[in-house]
Amino acid sequence: MRRKLTAALAPPLAVCQYGCAGCCAAPIGVFWITGIVSIIYGFLGGPAGLDSISWTTVMLGLALWGIAAVWAETTIRSVEEDQADPNCKAKSSSSLCRIVRPGLDESNPLDEIKKFQ
Repeated sequence: MRRKLTAALAPPLAVCQYGCAGCCAAPIGVFWITGIVSIIYGFLGGPAGLDSISWTTVMLGLALWGIAAVWAETTIRSVEEDQADPNCKAKSSSSLCRIVRPGLDESNPLDEIKKFQ
């Protein structure tokens, strides 16, 4: 419950705390901060400089915040699934588990470069 609440209120913090900060905390943070700025800007009149609240701008901010929250929850869930099955034996639908691992017969390209120097 705490993880979901943190993902809803502060998505980048949730990804850093419960997931993997290097995965996508930065783009989630951009969506979240842009959502906050858009909500504040909407209450101040929005791009049209209205005397009242620009509800379109406020709704845009809420949508951006929602996207960041869903993205954070998906990232956290994927990281947890991959930690539960590090060798991808269960062949789950996790996005991180689909990373191709090199076979034993494949050489490291950096070792090939070192041979020529």
